[in-house]
Amino acid sequence: MDRDMSMAPDETIEGGKKSNYKLKDFLRLILSVNPKKALFAIGLFLSLLTSGASLIVPQLTKGLIDTSKLAKIDKTMLIVLVLAFVAQLAFGAIGSFLLRYVGESAVKTLREKLWSHLLQMPVGYYDDHKSGESSSRLVNDTTVIKDLVATQFPNFITGAIQLVGSMIILFVMDWKMAAMMFLAVPIMALIMMPIGRIMSRLGRQLQAATADFNAEASEKLSEIRLIKASNGEKFEKTSGGSFINKIFSLGIKDAKVEAMLQPIITTVMLGLFVGILGYGAVRVQAGTLTSGQLVAFLLYLFNIMMPAASFAMFFSQVQKAMGATERIEQILKTDLEPIETGKTVDVSGKTIKAENLSFHYVADRPILKKVSFEAKPNTVIAFAGPSGGGKSTIFALLERFYQPTEGTVKIGDEAIEQLNITNWRSQIGYVSQDSAVFAGSIRENLQYGLDRTLTEEELWHGLELAYADQFVREFPEQLETELGERGVKLSGGQKQRIAIARAFLRDPKILMLDEATASLDSQSEEKVQRALDQLMEGRTTLVIAHRLSTIVDADHIYFIEKGQVTGHGTHAELIASHPLYAQYVQEQVVN
Repeated sequence: MDRDMSMAPDETIEGGKKSNYKLKDFLRLILSVNPKKALFAIGLFLSLLTSGASLIVPQLTKGLIDTSKLAKIDKTMLIVLVLAFVAQLAFGAIGSFLLRYVGESAVKTLREKLWSHLLQMPVGYYDDHKSGESSSRLVNDTTVIKDLVATQFPNFITGAIQLVGSMIILFVMDWKMAAMMFLAVPIMALIMMPIGRIMSRLGRQLQAATADFNAEASEKLSEIRLIKASNGEKFEKTSGGSFINKIFSLGIKDAKVEAMLQPIITTVMLGLFVGILGYGAVRVQAGTLTSGQLVAFLLYLFNIMMPAASFAMFFSQVQKAMGATERIEQILKTDLEPIETGKTVDVSGKTIKAENLSFHYVADRPILKKVSFEAKPNTVIAFAGPSGGGKSTIFALLERFYQPTEGTVKIGDEAIEQLNITNWRSQIGYVSQDSAVFAGSIRENLQYGLDRTLTEEELWHGLELAYADQFVREFPEQLETELGERGVKLSGGQKQRIAIARAFLRDPKILMLDEATASLDSQSEEKVQRALDQLMEGRTTLVIAHRLSTIVDADHIYFIEKGQVTGHGTHAELIASHPLYAQYVQEQVVN
């Protein structure tokens, strides 16, 4: 398209900046996908039972230890202890699975919502954002959220219940011992708060760097032939290496912080354990505490220490999820194409009329200026002129990829922006200079975008009309032949004929041909042109032309230069009245 691609992407998030998103924003995002609340409640209840069982075990252990003789051990207490272990195992496994299932299903729905949103966003968004950046939001950022929701959050819930319950029991058992334990809380807070902020910043930087590398790799690998043809491997190795080194550097910084964090937590916890053990031993010797009570206290302490250690990881993951939420929300807040609204109109037999179309990508750099043209039913309209004049932009406006800055396009008496966009596009067949062919089979490419499954006869008929049936029959797999990414297993002419066959099968009312034979050799061009001539019969056709025969045969020609129509009429009329057109035609003859 006639667009200056030097414009930098509209970056709205910088990895090093503090995220403005809070936990409530993350929760709102998760709730927007309607998580399975009933299963979540059941999983939470089972986790509560698991934590309850873990709180009973130390009390039962205390009773066993305080029984001095084996004969005096209460068999009922022993059975209850065994049942508590079994309940803890069973309820814990089921509850953890249900919470994990809820998390996985919520993120699945979020990915579906995000994927649907990406598909319905306007073309302009993708002009300003690399496709790899969007795929990183879809895959990497949702994975960060999945890790939090499906893994860290269930562990946090069970750990929090266990921690709170243990703390309450400890205060009931011996408030002096419990008070000593809580001396560690402010120490931990002073350590965790600054480290948490550092981890949050590093997490956002790492996610941003990963997204940048993903975008760069996607773009470069899609152009691997250009890289190899230009001997660009060394340059791209260096370029990609800079992204990899940035990710590595941030990863090492993150690893250093986490490497410091774990020993600090372990040291504080171990010091707390030793201190309480020593204080408890003194109490036991003084007769103010039994051995069973001391063991029970230490078991409850483990119930607190283990979740507390994992909370550091949870809150680190929360900070990363805040950054991911912000990036995902920015996509979800982008306006969509209005595919559900507008009138449904049959465009057969209606005139296309553009009135004073103006358009710009950048405010002070107009692409089109007051362009007007008319295409009557079943006629061929050609747009000719120098490259970069705005011809492809006219097609983009007709397809409603963009909205004109000024002016309007009408079909009959209806402005096309008032029509249902899906219905409008379904009546247009578009064949470009380098027609898109997806990875997949020939059958899948021919069928693409149609709302019904075509029969074998219909598919072969479409190929015959496009003069493509012969080479398809020569493939061992015929219609099931896999074409590779971007149709790399086909020649340029074969790809064009597959695209033309696809256009035949759509049976469009309006046909748009964007220099459809420009990059072909003479033999391929002749075959493709025959197919196009047949496709154009009985349809309103708009052509961006470079072949002299196409220009001469058109019913009406519009000469576009520097975004303006500088002349229009038949070939003979323009030859007589438009010097630049005459020169343009002469150049075509020479070529």
